[in-house]
Amino acid sequence: MDTIASLFSFITTPVSWVIVQFHTVYGTIFGPDTGWAWGLSIVSLVILIRVCLIPLFVKQIKATRAMQTLQPEMKKIQERYKNDKQRQSEEMMKLYKESGTNPLSSCLPILAQSPFFFALYHVLNGIATGKTIGVIDDQLLASARKAHIVGAPLAAKFMDSTDKVTALGATLTDVRVVTAVMIILMSASQFYTQRQLMTKNVDTTVKTPFMQQQKMLMYVFPVMFAIFGINFPVGVLVYWLTTNVWTMGQQMYVIHNNPTPGSKAQAAYLERLFKHVSHHGKTRNRREKAIVKAIVVKGRDRNEFERKFINGLNKAGLAAQSDGSVMKGENAAVAQAEDGTTTTATATAPRRQQPKRQSKAQRQSGGTKPAEEATESLSLTKSDEPEDAPAAAGKKAASKPGNGTRSKAQSGQRKGPQRPKSPSKK
Repeated sequence: MDTIASLFSFITTPVSWVIVQFHTVYGTIFGPDTGWAWGLSIVSLVILIRVCLIPLFVKQIKATRAMQTLQPEMKKIQERYKNDKQRQSEEMMKLYKESGTNPLSSCLPILAQSPFFFALYHVLNGIATGKTIGVIDDQLLASARKAHIVGAPLAAKFMDSTDKVTALGATLTDVRVVTAVMIILMSASQFYTQRQLMTKNVDTTVKTPFMQQQKMLMYVFPVMFAIFGINFPVGVLVYWLTTNVWTMGQQMYVIHNNPTPGSKAQAAYLERLFKHVSHHGKTRNRREKAIVKAIVVKGRDRNEFERKFINGLNKAGLAAQSDGSVMKGENAAVAQAEDGTTTTATATAPRRQQPKRQSKAQRQSGGTKPAEEATESLSLTKSDEPEDAPAAAGKKAASKPGNGTRSKAQSGQRKGPQRPKSPSKK
């Protein structure tokens, strides 16, 4: 470990300087030789580092979601070129290049945090061995060796001997109890962080090997922390416990406010968003508008939870617009349809009246009425014809379709020449 720590010696001086500055501030409040002053200095160092790593954390989230989106395509490539590993690797690299993703992006926060971890370990190991490191001089070294966190010296380890722990002014029982509790908390926080990622923020509609890998890491990482934790000084355990709690809280915030599409967290978020929008009739901020806009743009590619959200808005008389805003259905010029297309709002359009269905008697009586009206009109307009003209006109009107034949068709009989009835037998 000394060889690995020496590789990061270039950052040892800045880390020790930051710790000393925080110790100066907390020392004036709690006392320079107390565990509160040195412990809070380490916690403040962790918070400072993690705040600086927030941009990398955002990139990690984007890279992880991009990798989840590519999992079906990656699986197809693996099945297609399962006997040609070289071609498989080439196609994978081509897929990464086309989509603009990088598998190593999800490891950026851990890789960026590693130099600070090894530098801090080197500083605390120097305090345990009585060596001045960086800007920590003999006076600060003596103050740090006197500092105890809940009865355990800052530089003590779980595997230290009784003589070494006694030299630091503590008992072996206190050191092992404190370090064991911190190792358990550190492993439990790591397990919970990975578990909430797997159970709440993973797209459940796609089953890929990536999910199996994450599930395996959920159990491997806590065991690794427990194994390595027994060889870490108390100060390093404080560092790792603080960074794990920070990661857990940061991930809870992301899952609650910006969940992965298709996950259970997205279903819960859209349910909360629907309740607010249906109550107030609008979105609250830019983030909500961006989420609504992304759902509207997807159109037919929406998942189950997004379709349920859009349908719920439509039933509530609201329409999600392409800019992410939400308007009332009767005032919106364009409403978002379920299939992703836009349709004109028809809230004020009158409904089409359906004609009333006539009874059989009405249809039969209505069939003879046109013939009578036609005969009457002919008799009125052609009064100067001979007396036999009305009879001819009646025959002509009776032969036209739509009069007698029409009445028979309306009464349920077939059109055209009818088969003559057979004479009745006497």
